[in-house]
Amino acid sequence: MNNKYELVIYWSNTDNRYIVEVPELPGCMADGYSYQDAVINIEVIIHEWIETANMLGREVPTPVSRQLTCPH
Repeated sequence: MNNKYELVIYWSNTDNRYIVEVPELPGCMADGYSYQDAVINIEVIIHEWIETANMLGREVPTPVSRQLTCPH
């Protein structure tokens, strides 16, 4: 999947797993026991979020592109 949405990934001590949120897609989040599992899971959820929004006739936000410059 070609995901261009920003992902916020953090460790949850409460859940004992990684949590991933997609700020541009309200309520779109997933988890995983490993960082990689969490990213794989959110790709599925993003697809389902967009599919559901389309079925309901709701607007799907365009991914915001950030141009970050790394200092050398």
